[in-house]
Amino acid sequence: MTFDKEKILQYCNQISENTLMRTLNILYTDAGEDYLVATMPVNPSVHQPFGLLHGGASVALAESVGSAASLLYVNSEHSEVRGIEISANHLKAKRDGIVTATARIVHKGRSIHLWEIRITDEIGNLISLCKLTNMVLPKRKSEDK
Repeated sequence: MTFDKEKILQYCNQISENTLMRTLNILYTDAGEDYLVATMPVNPSVHQPFGLLHGGASVALAESVGSAASLLYVNSEHSEVRGIEISANHLKAKRDGIVTATARIVHKGRSIHLWEIRITDEIGNLISLCKLTNMVLPKRKSEDK
């Protein structure tokens, strides 16, 4: 299969319609053979009460980009991806601007994908470092869901 960056980005952004990703204004912006990138604006809609980027919003961004990245490695007609574990270390505060999450594959097995997601600010400062484990499952028939 030929790698088509524009098609991948279009797909990731399209499947995000009417989801949490759209609520948080997450936009998929770059893709490669072993990574996926998404951005999220930092403004009061993703702040905690003290005016800082909420750790939960960072984790939602990390899981969104890591889960979408796993979809790039599976045949969606036969397989589904489920996040089964995520951890995050929040290292630097952020009040406004844009954060960028880059998911890079650490382990690509048949049933488990492990991703490292680095969330950075506009000048490359590391805001959060996350690890996401996804399970690849056989797709269930619609009556089994």
